[in-house]
Amino acid sequence: MEMTLRWFGTPYDSVTLEQIRQIPGVSGVITTLYGTKPGEVWSIEDIRALREEVEAAGLKISGIESVNIHDSIKVGDDDRDEYIDNYIQTLKNLGSEGIKLVCYNFMPVFDWTRSELARMRPDGTTVLAYNQSAVDAIRPEAMFESVDKSANGYIMPGWEPERLKDVARLFEMYNNVDEEKLFRNLCYFLNRIMPVCDEYDIDMAIHPDDPAWPVFGLPRIITGKEKILRLMAAVDNPHNGMTLCTGSLGSNPKNDIPDIIRSLKGRVHFAHVRNLRYNSPDDFEEAAHLSRDGSMDMYAILKALYDIGFSGPIRPDHGRMIWGESAMPGYGLYDRALGACYLNGLWEAIEKSSQA
Repeated sequence: MEMTLRWFGTPYDSVTLEQIRQIPGVSGVITTLYGTKPGEVWSIEDIRALREEVEAAGLKISGIESVNIHDSIKVGDDDRDEYIDNYIQTLKNLGSEGIKLVCYNFMPVFDWTRSELARMRPDGTTVLAYNQSAVDAIRPEAMFESVDKSANGYIMPGWEPERLKDVARLFEMYNNVDEEKLFRNLCYFLNRIMPVCDEYDIDMAIHPDDPAWPVFGLPRIITGKEKILRLMAAVDNPHNGMTLCTGSLGSNPKNDIPDIIRSLKGRVHFAHVRNLRYNSPDDFEEAAHLSRDGSMDMYAILKALYDIGFSGPIRPDHGRMIWGESAMPGYGLYDRALGACYLNGLWEAIEKSSQA
């Protein structure tokens, strides 16, 4: 297991590489070329400059999150092959720079959905939260405005203004796309890119849908064990794998995450580990990584990853806003640093107890 932290790049992140380097046990970052648009080719020069900046700080790029997928690929438009060709060239450029992991998602319109970016908890911290009644009461166009106003001046990943300035048009694109069509389009995309993944040994790690059910009537296809295993079987290549995100899968308390992990031996390429607290069947909020602060058993989750021989990157996911920090919601320094140390401690205990 390799402990990492997500980092958005110097122009976009309040957290510096120097700060990340000082978190005990963190050796790499999960990053991206945040200014690029879906469908664009990432140049070797830009990738190399990013890699050299990270390495100069004493870290390494452990993976990319995300090379975003153009909506034409998701809906299966006539021009999808053009955008897939661009994606393939980007993968070749990443591979030539020694980057072997790409986390991505196949969610329509919104990469993730929260009704609140700063819900106040009893201890005075603020967290991302979701309430279905609140989402049902808001228009999709207004959802973007709400997120933008609550983001502390940062551009939230998956909610970039240039992409969502025409939400109505994006929704029209998906009018005739149901779960089956979206799944077929995902398989088409993966089958096109697997040869270059084989050539450069690049693991594609799909991120689960967040939350794990349809939102605004948009289809969701990566929501639980059955659907994940269907994708693994449909594109049966070891480079086709998962980003095991406990928060996204855990949004549905019916998902048995340790069981899902054990069903995916050899196909979990990356892990996002965070905790949630369920307040009701349609209301949850993010919590500290400590198991007893939320509703999830972090020990059981890490033990399952250990049991399947997981050796890839892991990162503490969304953190609380604590100690007066002002940062991108979910992506401050302090609570994610605490989370990294907590998860590293659990992993050390699991390793030593398993070897005793």
